Amino acid sequence: MFNNAAILDPYKEHIIDNEKIDFKRVLSVNVTGVFLGIKHATIVMVSARAGSIISMASVDSNIGGVATHAYTCSKHAVTGLTKNLAVELGQFSIRVNCLSPYAIATPMTTSILGVDEESIENKANLFANPKSITLKTDDVTKAALFLASDQAKYISGHNLFIDGGFSIVNPSFNFFQYPKNF
Repeated sequence: MFNNAAILDPYKEHIIDNEKIDFKRVLSVNVTGVFLGIKHATIVMVSARAGSIISMASVDSNIGGVATHAYTCSKHAVTGLTKNLAVELGQFSIRVNCLSPYAIATPMTTSILGVDEESIENKANLFANPKSITLKTDDVTKAALFLASDQAKYISGHNLFIDGGFSIVNPSFNFFQYPKNF
C-alpha cells in the first residue's frame, strides 16, 4: 500500500498569524488520512500475513524551519506512526516504512508556492549535495518500489530520505567549498 495523503497550509511567518482551522485541516489530512489508509489496508494484510505499507513523509519530518508549523508537525507524526506500526504489524510479516523526499516540483508545490517548476528545482539544487542532479517524482517512485519489493524484505520502521543529503548538513557551515575546477 502506498499512502500519499498530504496538503499544505498557507505559509505565515509567525505562529501568532497561523489559524487553528488551517492547522487542524493539515493534520486531519496528513495524519488522520494516513492513519485511516493504513488501518484499512491492514485489515487485508493481517489476514494474508504479509504486506508492505509505505507512507509519504518529507525532509520536514526530520528538520525544522523549512515548511509551515502544521506541515512539519504532520510529517513528524507520519514517521512516529510508521515506527509504531512497524512494531505492531511485524508479527504479521507486514513491513511499514516511509519516504522523505526533498523539494519536488509537483502541481501542489508549484501552486502553493506560486512559482514554476524550474524555480523549485533551482532552489532545491542550491541546497542539495549532488549539484548536477535534480530530484524528480520518478526517483520517489523507484524508492517506493524498492521498499515494496522483496529486496527490502527485512526493512521496516525506516524513514528513507530522498534528499540529496539536504537533511544532513547545515549549509551555513559548509566548510567544503571547493573551487569549481577541483
